[in-house]
Amino acid sequence: MSRKMDRLPGKIISAVFFVISFAFAALLIYTKLVPAKYLTIICGILVLMVLVVYLLVRKLRHIIPFIIGILLMLVTVAVMALGSLYIYRTVNTIDNITGVNTEVAQIGVYVLNEDAADSINVAVDYSFGILSDLDRESTDNTVNQLDSELGTTIQTVEYASLTDLADAIMRRKVEAIILNQAYLDVIDEMDGYSKFSSMLREITTKHVETVIERTEPQLVVNPDGNTNTDEMVLTLFISGIDTRGAMTAKSRSDVNIIATINTKTRQVLLVSTPRDYFVPLSISNGAPDKLTHAGIYGINVCMDTLGLLYEEDINYYFRLNFAGFINIIDALGGVTVNSDYDFTTGAYHFNQGENYMNGEQALAFARERYAFSEGDRQRGRNQMAVIEAVINKALSPELLKNYTSVLSGMEGSFETNVPYDLIASLVRKQLNEGGSWNIVSYSVNGTGDTQKPYSMSQNAYVMIPDYSTVDKAKDLMSKVRNGEEISLQ
Repeated sequence: MSRKMDRLPGKIISAVFFVISFAFAALLIYTKLVPAKYLTIICGILVLMVLVVYLLVRKLRHIIPFIIGILLMLVTVAVMALGSLYIYRTVNTIDNITGVNTEVAQIGVYVLNEDAADSINVAVDYSFGILSDLDRESTDNTVNQLDSELGTTIQTVEYASLTDLADAIMRRKVEAIILNQAYLDVIDEMDGYSKFSSMLREITTKHVETVIERTEPQLVVNPDGNTNTDEMVLTLFISGIDTRGAMTAKSRSDVNIIATINTKTRQVLLVSTPRDYFVPLSISNGAPDKLTHAGIYGINVCMDTLGLLYEEDINYYFRLNFAGFINIIDALGGVTVNSDYDFTTGAYHFNQGENYMNGEQALAFARERYAFSEGDRQRGRNQMAVIEAVINKALSPELLKNYTSVLSGMEGSFETNVPYDLIASLVRKQLNEGGSWNIVSYSVNGTGDTQKPYSMSQNAYVMIPDYSTVDKAKDLMSKVRNGEEISLQ
């Protein structure tokens, strides 16, 4: 065998192995998830493996080293292939749940159940009741869509309130109504209208899309005046919803938590605001409403309303579907949640102190409010306890045991407009530094009352804010931003 033929297979094998290793290293860099020190170690190992394989396979006539080199290369390639699969799934999952910057108002056209119309084309000559003021932009957009679709101008009749609109179709003053789907639950809660939504049939739905605004997080300024892009203070709005449609649909927000995060001091402050808090919405011209109703007008209104209450710029949002959140908790293998009280809800009993919970149990724990004298305020504390338990479990090494299941559980359970690059920087920081975070929860308080909210046509239960607790929350947020250690002890 000639010298050239003796070394040619080894050169080809080594070249192929080098290209595969280079591609894997490039993939790691592309994800932006791996800290520089680990990239250096991985690249160093790959260079070493390429060199060792080359030395083993460089001469075909040395058959035993040649075979060992081939086997070593195949094992390394198999490890890189498995790693690439995990990387692909991770990046794909993050892409699917991040960067969402639009949401949709689902505006339905409804007739009574006994009405003969089974499509909008049949109802073209109907009179359509609409709200004169509430969510008027979405209504007008829908009317324009219908006019364009039908090639005519539909007849509309304006009503000042939800009850006036509901009465109009029930008394057949109009044959149909055009209404944001989220208002149906609001009407059903009013005295005398508990069965209203069950009396209606939807003949078409139109989607009105809006852009979700965001502000950039504040970078931490070090004593030397320099900043580090991996050290920042960001504020997230965590919204828990039970939607009739997709996660992007505007809907009442039953969970309203502001998370203030300082990545340098590794502190997270969770502040819960009760759903019935009676505060002016950012779009109500000073008229107070239940906080939960802000979600009907969009996540921007939720963030702006809470921003006004706490004098905070809220950077991003996480929107959780708590029914889907079961999937994440089960994928994590369950979580350990601390309960303030001993109580029973449905089929589940929870002890005061630590409780190991699966997804269904955690959801029941987070939803219960009637078992507590403080009602929705305690429910808010329990929701933050579940979130804290999930964060702690996700930061623990146990995550690796169920990694692929967690990735599958994440999709469809929540969405966020936090950009991929920011999440990648947080992952890098955690991988680089490890360790736990100081997570502190606080719930503002108030007094129950009966008032007429902006989005309703009659008096309803509301919670008048105790502004001393709001001021306490603002003080805690300020301390987190300034890098001070916080505690409620």
